[in-house]
Amino acid sequence: MLVSQVHAMESPNYVSASHEMESFQRQVADRFHDLSSVSSDELLSLPSVRKLLDVFLCCQEEFRVILFNNKAQLTKPPLDRLIADFYERGVKALDVCNAVRDGIEQIRQWQKLLEIVLCALGDSNVNNNGSESCFRRSLGEGQFRRAKKALIDLAIMILDEKDSGQALAYRNRSFGRNNHSSSHSKDHPHRSLGHFRSLSWSVSRSWSAARQLQAIGNNLNVPRGNEVVATNGLAIPVYTMGSVLLFVMWALVAAIPCQDRGLQVHFYVPKQFPWAAPILSLHDRIMEESRKRERRSSCGLLREIYQVEKCSRLLGELADSVQFPLSEEKEVEVRQRVKELRNVCEAMKEGLEPLERQVREVFHRIVRSRTDGLDSFGRGHNPE
Repeated sequence: MLVSQVHAMESPNYVSASHEMESFQRQVADRFHDLSSVSSDELLSLPSVRKLLDVFLCCQEEFRVILFNNKAQLTKPPLDRLIADFYERGVKALDVCNAVRDGIEQIRQWQKLLEIVLCALGDSNVNNNGSESCFRRSLGEGQFRRAKKALIDLAIMILDEKDSGQALAYRNRSFGRNNHSSSHSKDHPHRSLGHFRSLSWSVSRSWSAARQLQAIGNNLNVPRGNEVVATNGLAIPVYTMGSVLLFVMWALVAAIPCQDRGLQVHFYVPKQFPWAAPILSLHDRIMEESRKRERRSSCGLLREIYQVEKCSRLLGELADSVQFPLSEEKEVEVRQRVKELRNVCEAMKEGLEPLERQVREVFHRIVRSRTDGLDSFGRGHNPE
């Protein structure tokens, strides 16, 4: 049963709650409609992913208010079961948040290698007093050797992420825990990840993002008519928020490198819901992006990841083709490629930290929501 069936009920209490719940449906629809209007070039870019998390946090807060205003209903069947299922989905989403934050850290490791490339081939230098001055210096074989080594290390790291997930699983095992790094770790930047102390509990070696998304979506069913009636319509916002949670976690896994990524998750929403069309549109566009030949084997659909892969590949091919002394034409081409790479690095540097803060906030908001809900359950079963 959908929102239209709400009007068939004439209970004064339901009519009072109906306005609040219909408002929630419209707000969810408006927010996702705004998200779905993003251009193809901005789809799954750092700004658009951050905007998606902002939408989630707003929806979560509005949902919390609905539950608070109807807390007397939360312990009554079948709403108690529906709420409990929603909180269990939230627990599963916490692991996705942790995996995404680990993925963000992987991208930071790429940045360190890219900074070596920019330092080797760029125009900037640092004075003795620590200030930066820019000047055009000649590019010699030494700079190219250093840049090519960093680009090779970067390619190895990205290939690791594109693998079945075993390399990432190994690294996750060492995050702040079993740190038995090899004696060669100092010589290879991509082996130094074991020194990173994660801000979260990293997921286990056997953890799978694809299976976790399936678990979040299990039994996420459209509420039946008798459930809508029995819950005074509250089954509808519970289903809505469960669908929003699933979609947001799925989009994060699509964008950010995660262990055993997989996007083939059953995602069905009846089109009668006002927010169904924009969410399904975003889902279809992301799936279409994942099927593009140049993105099919990517470790993440984040727009900036694609730009890093493209810029580093083109610069690497160019570096392999140069001969010394460097011709003026080749030098101009190299500097142009370096400029493109610098622009991508600056965009990532500006966007990654705010994104990580938002993922952390999503994590804590889910935890608080569940804690508050369990407290309400306790007070409902044990009224003072």
